[in-house]
Amino acid sequence: MNDLINKQLQDAQAAMDRAILHCESELTKIRAGKASAGMLDGIMVDYYGSATALSQVASINTPDARTLIVQPWEKSLLVPIERAIMEANIGINPQNDGIVIRLMVPPLTEERRKDLVKKVKEEAERGRVTVRNIRKDANEKIKKLKGESVSDDEIKTGEAEVQKITDAYIIKVDKHAEVKEKDVMTV
Repeated sequence: MNDLINKQLQDAQAAMDRAILHCESELTKIRAGKASAGMLDGIMVDYYGSATALSQVASINTPDARTLIVQPWEKSLLVPIERAIMEANIGINPQNDGIVIRLMVPPLTEERRKDLVKKVKEEAERGRVTVRNIRKDANEKIKKLKGESVSDDEIKTGEAEVQKITDAYIIKVDKHAEVKEKDVMTV
């Protein structure tokens, strides 16, 4: 196959890899009733006047399935961390004991589980749409190669390869969503 087409296929595959990683990270943020350090990803703490990721100023542990323990590197950060967690509105009230912050993850109700499954499906659909958009862009770039010593047959072959890659990545998104749905629905 033509080198120009191969380059487009590699670019499309790299973009789809990034889309899958993003989809995975978004699915991780959906709470499944089990404590995980990923629930606190994206929470920023005021650290001497600059917004710093919580994971950069404290250790986060999960001693059991329902508890998160946040232990700041510096005691002076307890209150700012507690405030940041409350402002993040993750549905958990932090308990500050002067040494660590405990987060007790409440068990999920059936209704809440169904809502979370909807969120999982929405996130999976976003992932599929992103992969399809990458396919569309790759196909357009391949079609533009027509004038650059690339034959119609090579273009058709390239488009077929893009479709194969797209199908494989859509299956990956579906598998991630399926695993997360099971996780959410497991009591």
